[in-house]
Amino acid sequence: MVTGPAAPARPHLPLRPLWLCRVCAAPWPCATARLTLVAEYADDRIALSIYLCAVLHEATADLYRLHPDDGPEPTALFARFLAWVPRRRPMGGP
Repeated sequence: MVTGPAAPARPHLPLRPLWLCRVCAAPWPCATARLTLVAEYADDRIALSIYLCAVLHEATADLYRLHPDDGPEPTALFARFLAWVPRRRPMGGP
């Protein structure tokens, strides 16, 4: 069987205004997006937190616009967008 080069992996980006992952349809940031973001911002966790705060702001506006009467709980949005961000580097790292 002859196989060609592997297709490039599609990035796990949000589908707005639903804020679902374009690849796996999980609430964004999905597990893959989280891993990618942590790796991308490995040297600047503060920038990652600032980026996610901005994204949280946009997602909140979109999701409440879609569901004005029963929008997502603020605590659930915090957990989804910010609570998972590593707070500091592991011991023994540079």
